[in-house]
Amino acid sequence: MNVNYPLITNFEIHFIAMPKVSQKAGQMPPSPIRKLVPFAEKAKKDGRKIYHLNIGQPDIETPAVMLDAIKNSKIKIIEYSHSAGIESYRNKLAGYYQKFQMNVETEDIIITTGGSEAIEIAMLTCFNAGDEILIPEPFYANYNGFSCAADLVIKPIRSYIETGFALPPIEEFEKKITPKTKGIMICNPGNPTGYLYTKTELEALKELVLKYDLFLLSDEVYREFCYDGKSYTSVMHLSGIENNVVLLDSISKRYSACGARIGALISKNKEVMSAALKFAQARLSPPTFGQIGAEAALETPQSYFDSVTNEYTNRRNYVIEALNKMDGVFCPKPSGAFYCIARLPIDNSDKFCQWLLEDFQYNGETVMLAPATGFYSSLDAGLNEVRIAYVLNLSDLKSAMKCLEEALKVYPGSVN
Repeated sequence: MNVNYPLITNFEIHFIAMPKVSQKAGQMPPSPIRKLVPFAEKAKKDGRKIYHLNIGQPDIETPAVMLDAIKNSKIKIIEYSHSAGIESYRNKLAGYYQKFQMNVETEDIIITTGGSEAIEIAMLTCFNAGDEILIPEPFYANYNGFSCAADLVIKPIRSYIETGFALPPIEEFEKKITPKTKGIMICNPGNPTGYLYTKTELEALKELVLKYDLFLLSDEVYREFCYDGKSYTSVMHLSGIENNVVLLDSISKRYSACGARIGALISKNKEVMSAALKFAQARLSPPTFGQIGAEAALETPQSYFDSVTNEYTNRRNYVIEALNKMDGVFCPKPSGAFYCIARLPIDNSDKFCQWLLEDFQYNGETVMLAPATGFYSSLDAGLNEVRIAYVLNLSDLKSAMKCLEEALKVYPGSVN
């Protein structure tokens, strides 16, 4: 319905029609990671330094081989690439997956504009409006947005901080299955929890997928970052469900290249790939320079990843130890990615994270966190939890943890 608003000009009242945005736009959830940005911007204008632990933007340098390929490109016309991505890149990317013992060929890959587009295309390809998808929560916040855009219904399966956010019992999944259930989605290693699923857990999911003939979507962008000698198992390693599996990937975290916007959708299911390509054709092609850089990045030496993994291990160890030393705080040690969820002695994580930016400072500094409420689909979940991305150097992390410790001492909504 259009609403007329008065406009007064030369003492005469005129009316201007104001069209309403779509219901879909109204339903789209805000990002819990970015919704506090206006408060952070004001805090910076007021002269406070902010330690950004709210977003997975690493401070690790992008590999030189990737940057050099973009700088030294001889391209004179930036043309469209193939809708599935530059063939030479897909050829080499198939080899990358094969090094992880994944049976992936060039035709199994569609290059996307970031991992985000891979998720969106996968949902639009595999599901109809009104279908249900089971997702262990807490989960990557944008799954809420993508499922909303695709008219999917998320049925959350709750995992708990006390178990380190391990995969919930399969019985809990079965309780939520209805005739409308068409898929399961996981993130491994996990964002926002850092949990690394075991082969045993994935095999249990496999049996469920077979029993109910479900799609299994797996977001595996953090595979390079596994700690304490623990091994990464992909859904592509599971035999017997090749046609059920859709792998979602991105170079953003692997090469600290978030702005390149290059991801991938991978599946052995020919029907899925044929349908997904139509969505890829509708958006024309993924970014040319991002693909050039991504192809070159496949030559990144193992020493780069060894160094980065060692750095993240040190950061994780410091943050987890510092958090668990604070009064009333509990944080399990993650085995992958570069995130953790901490339980704090607070009344409401949204209020607390906003208060940190609006009202708190310690020696002119404060810390920006992501309220965990946005990583849950269940109502009122995560009210006393925050996600922390340990993507800053150790010196900054020490200052950030000190800010958080001091903040908890004076926060008016503290719960003892």
